[in-house]
Amino acid sequence: MSRKLAIVIGGSMGGLVAARVLSDHFEQVTLLDRDKFPEVGQQRRGVPQGVHTHGLLASGRRVLENLFPGICTELIGRGAPSGDLLADSRWFCEGGCLSRRSSGLNGLLLSRPLLEGTVRRRLFAISNIKVIENSVVEGLAAADNNRRVTGVRLQGGGETIPADLVVDATGRGSHSPAWLESIGSAKPEEEKVEVAIAYTTRLFRRRAGHLNGDSAVVIPPTPKGKHGGVMLAQEDNRWTATLVGYFGNVAPNDLEGFIEFAKTLPAPYIHEVISDAEPIGDASSARFPYSIRRRYDKMRSFPEGYLVFGDAVCSFNPIYGQGMSAAAQQAEALQQCLKDGDENLAPRFFKRASKVVDIPWSIAVGSDLRIPETVGPRNAGVSFINWYIAKLHKAAHRDPEASVAFLKVANLLAPPPSIMHPRMALRVLLANLRS
Repeated sequence: MSRKLAIVIGGSMGGLVAARVLSDHFEQVTLLDRDKFPEVGQQRRGVPQGVHTHGLLASGRRVLENLFPGICTELIGRGAPSGDLLADSRWFCEGGCLSRRSSGLNGLLLSRPLLEGTVRRRLFAISNIKVIENSVVEGLAAADNNRRVTGVRLQGGGETIPADLVVDATGRGSHSPAWLESIGSAKPEEEKVEVAIAYTTRLFRRRAGHLNGDSAVVIPPTPKGKHGGVMLAQEDNRWTATLVGYFGNVAPNDLEGFIEFAKTLPAPYIHEVISDAEPIGDASSARFPYSIRRRYDKMRSFPEGYLVFGDAVCSFNPIYGQGMSAAAQQAEALQQCLKDGDENLAPRFFKRASKVVDIPWSIAVGSDLRIPETVGPRNAGVSFINWYIAKLHKAAHRDPEASVAFLKVANLLAPPPSIMHPRMALRVLLANLRS
């Protein structure tokens, strides 16, 4: 494969980090997006979820700093709060807060428009990056009896842009299955877990005394109550509060109804703050019907010169905040695959990307399957893991070692089996026996 021109379709976080990696290996990288990009910090039309609560996990922060050195310092300079994800946060699980200590897991708390806009500005400053806005891809160009993708066809005029490698980073709504079928390739298998969540987000003015200075609250839904919420500090002295409900439980958009819904959460912390805080702007609501994973890693054949990336591969329940960090880790996987050469690039990448996705997928799906109405594959293994995690959380009410072990998995820095290491399992057993 020649490495003259690469095309990335989609300019959200997945597309931005993919383009950054490709810029190290191709003479020119062209980024195509249907939007006109706004200024840093402004909401983008093509990313409606950008108005909702986002956080950058410790793993995502590490990757972004490697790809764009100094970006974390820049974001903090723009007002993004930074702190220890355990010591400065309240995680309310199984009836109590996880015990706290310095964990060494540092995250950034900021709005999606600030993060994405800053990454975009850094990327566009790279000399071999070309950006084409207001462009819609309608299909793929192919050659060698459709065994190789040679470019993309644009909507409205049929213009074809040639490329040595095309990367689809268009997110959850990716047309890759249909595009592949149109050139004679098979479609990937799909795994779905129906969660039927609805979430509503509001901004509030943050005061110094709120939560005694803590910067985050995470209150997962319980199987019985099905209501949860997250509240994070943001730039400009703001709180972003998102309230979540499963299967018909929806937080109202009006301020009074939103505050009243917060009362129904398993812990009072979000309600205590927003009932006495100055609201900023209007509410925004969204629905998320199901998590989906497209198993490109299981396809027997795949055209050369084409990759699928980020949420276009796997889109999980957004309440776990894993999407951006999972995309960043896929960028690391792509970097390593390109360093190893061009032969069988797609199978090698999809295999590595699958290992990246396995952890957040198992976390999200396993947690969602605790809700009785969730539609997805249940088995004895999932039931046991959920039972064990509940015991781990109860142990973590008093044992900070258990808290750190859980957060390392939640931040995609350790595989889920790590919390079942014999040493940790013994701590969990003894803590539960004592309680």
